[in-house]
Amino acid sequence: MRHEVTEADTAATVGSGEVPVLSTPRLIAWLEAATLRAARPLIGSGQTTVGTAVRIQHLRATAVGELVDVHAEAPPDATVRRLTFQVRAVDESGALVATGEIDRAVVDRDRFIAAVTGAPPEI
Repeated sequence: MRHEVTEADTAATVGSGEVPVLSTPRLIAWLEAATLRAARPLIGSGQTTVGTAVRIQHLRATAVGELVDVHAEAPPDATVRRLTFQVRAVDESGALVATGEIDRAVVDRDRFIAAVTGAPPEI
């Protein structure tokens, strides 16, 4: 997944810092979206995944207007209920922006929503 850094993505805008570069929270959101996409072929109908842990090293600043490619790969030994994705972000020059792991739990979508909201699951 490729993203262009905009003013809305900066640390100064999201409140995680005072400089106009890609914020760590936005970077993590992009990496999580990549894990969600990578999980789709691994889960069944009616299931989704929810994030449970993030271990990211944000290694390089990225300016407004620059492009960032984010990648997520599940290991071949992923369990049915838990998935740990190796994630990385690379800028347009090929430099590593971030690396790490994101864990996701596989859940039944309707049951999960019902448990959180108190509403009965849809049948």
